Amino acid sequence: MKNISIILFLILNVSVVFSQNNGTIKGKVIDAQTRESLPFVNVLVDDSTKGTSTDEEGNFVISNVSLGYHKVFVSFLGYTSVLSDDYLVTKDKIPYILIELSQSNEQLDEVVIQSQLFQKSVESPLSVQTLGIAEIEKNPGGNRDVLKVLQSLPGVASNPSFRNDIIIRGGAPSENKFYLDGVEVPVINHFQTQGSSGGPVGIINADLIRKVDFYTSAFSANQGNALSSVISFTQKDGNPEKLNTRLTLGTSDAGITLDGPLGSKTTFMVSARQSYLQFLFKLIKLPFLPTYNDFQFKVKHQLSPNSEISLIGLGALDKFKLNESVNDDITDEETLKRNRYSLSNIPIQEQWNYTVGAVYKHFGEKSMQQIVLSRNVWNNNSKKYFNNSDNPDDLLLDYTSKEIENKLRFEITSTLNNNYKLNVGVGLENATYTNSTFQRLAISEGVQEIDFSSKLSMLKYALFGQISKSYLNANLGVSLGFRMDGVDYNDEMKNPLNQFSPRISLSYKLTKKLSLNASTGIYKQLPAYTIMGYRNALNQLVNRDNGLKFIEAIHYVSGLEMKPNSTSKITLEGFYKAYKNYPFSVRDQISLANLGSDFGVIGNEEVNSNSKGRAYGIELLAQKKSYNGLYGIFSYTFVKSEFKGATGNYIPSSWDNRHLLSITGGKKMKKNWEIGGKFKLIGGQPYTPYDYDASAIIENYNVSNSGILDYSKLNSERFDTYHQLDLRVDKTWYWEKLSLNFYIDIQNIYGSEFISQSYLIPIQDENGNKSINATDTTRYNLEEISNSSGNVLPSFGIVLDF
Repeated sequence: MKNISIILFLILNVSVVFSQNNGTIKGKVIDAQTRESLPFVNVLVDDSTKGTSTDEEGNFVISNVSLGYHKVFVSFLGYTSVLSDDYLVTKDKIPYILIELSQSNEQLDEVVIQSQLFQKSVESPLSVQTLGIAEIEKNPGGNRDVLKVLQSLPGVASNPSFRNDIIIRGGAPSENKFYLDGVEVPVINHFQTQGSSGGPVGIINADLIRKVDFYTSAFSANQGNALSSVISFTQKDGNPEKLNTRLTLGTSDAGITLDGPLGSKTTFMVSARQSYLQFLFKLIKLPFLPTYNDFQFKVKHQLSPNSEISLIGLGALDKFKLNESVNDDITDEETLKRNRYSLSNIPIQEQWNYTVGAVYKHFGEKSMQQIVLSRNVWNNNSKKYFNNSDNPDDLLLDYTSKEIENKLRFEITSTLNNNYKLNVGVGLENATYTNSTFQRLAISEGVQEIDFSSKLSMLKYALFGQISKSYLNANLGVSLGFRMDGVDYNDEMKNPLNQFSPRISLSYKLTKKLSLNASTGIYKQLPAYTIMGYRNALNQLVNRDNGLKFIEAIHYVSGLEMKPNSTSKITLEGFYKAYKNYPFSVRDQISLANLGSDFGVIGNEEVNSNSKGRAYGIELLAQKKSYNGLYGIFSYTFVKSEFKGATGNYIPSSWDNRHLLSITGGKKMKKNWEIGGKFKLIGGQPYTPYDYDASAIIENYNVSNSGILDYSKLNSERFDTYHQLDLRVDKTWYWEKLSLNFYIDIQNIYGSEFISQSYLIPIQDENGNKSINATDTTRYNLEEISNSSGNVLPSFGIVLDF
């Protein structure tokens, strides 16, 4: 803390040397349907009185704009007013903003100049939040990782560990789907858990993101295969006038981002990041040494005044090895034991993945056609030997798997007579899954050996449609939709009528500031490929023969929304999710809905589709976007999540946190200082105790190298409630050709301790020999080692723009 204070003191004193000037915003306003330029449109910088009108070509220039992030508000008679996303203004970086205005269905006698920071659609009138890039970059404790920033929002639980699993309204991390500019991205994290979606670090680079739309219900029909949330990332466009460069240096990685023109009609953005965690972890003597690299790009080309195409891509390479010399020079006995446990338990792992896609859009007078073509590949390898030897007889795990998907989606969005909005489309996908598994597995009944190879090719298909309209002078919004999915895996899944998924959303304005919203719908999700491709000892696709089905969740959501003014919002929502057809482990007799927050693979086993569950609760949100530089968000969620166990009774799921509280706020101050804080409280998760008798058996422990869980007591224990405070301080300098942002981010500033499930390890003597039970030589003598975290985690970063 002393070093941090010194750094802050130096920054404060150095900052007075530099002065700041103002910047410029450029852009163009066009008709969203005809793509024609709109002259004489009012354009206003949202947080100031500075503004202008577009010229005869629809262009505008606003000078003397204060430096930092800004939005522009655009209004024109006969069109719906628009508030842009955040754009960074520096002395050298002039943002170019393309604004698309849609013709208004309402009869207006004059233009009303009033921005609206909180917007919603008729299709998704509730359970949706939008984060701009300014909120993402400055989020305390977020470390510029978008998924960690989402943990500030209502209904979102997270693990107190360093992972960024997204747990929505009591649903497993596997129930979320992610889209980047309309392209589905299956792998969103480095070292992602296969069969789920969580991991320690996000792949998405915030430097390329313009905004994030986060839906926890009322999903549009064109976004399928999700049960708990849809998270849609919108990327920036490259600057059409000049090359821009951004360099980032953080505690865990360094990166570079370039954007600019590739011609008069083409722009690009590209980024690459390299971690140096392996060096840092070795320096501070941790038993595992991860390293990761990732890339991301976007190229956008204007084919004609009415058509455009975007090429996007992202990918990662992750490697994970053990630091077998970690205990050299360590004398603390507890640290030695924890390190020995980690070394004996953690496999060597390597992953690589990529997603590439093309998005073509053609704009007509009253319709827009869109074609999305994409390919994604994920390769996952893990290997583990007993005592980390390389003796083939000591092999415990040898796992290699690859997932390949080639996708095509075509959709049309049209405005019909009487102002009905219609979206219809189809989807096709070819998927290939390969798996080679050798694993020795210890459970309560003893040691099992899994040894199989599998290859599975599937054709998926979907049909969807949604129609929406506002009535009663736009006071009542109604949206009806449906979706049907099919896959040629078995007879049940092949028929798309078995996966018919209707949905309806309603919104009614009780007053100008208060509205009542509701939605219900059936949502379907295909089980993980690890489940679908599993083969038993007879080389049979046993889960296909067991009648595996799409997982189903029925959502019922309603709530009130109040907007006291243009920068504030208060919502109260109640929700109920009813699950059925969830995969149920034949081996462990538990629902797989309880798994997904640890490294490894979920679902590589025999299951049936018999599990049922439910999650329900209430959410309260109060948000202030900006007031004299002050902003904040308060969210509280009470949620219960339960799934039926082997006896048919409801049992709390692993995501049954009950109480979720998050308070995030910040203040923009003079001389480009900003300070923010985030407090979160997470109710204790249930957990399953160890089966001590089975764990102590030498044959079992030499395979598992950890305690064996007693699933007959599934989630019968619960951790304590956890709370944490994160603080962040930013300072930005603006020079003629360069801007520099320096930040210090301190997580868990008061050192709150979280106690996880203890480690179960054999007692060892001074020579490292494991203690064997004197009365039963088939058993080790075991001891528990505490597993707690509560360190203050300071980090810093530098962002250079030029």
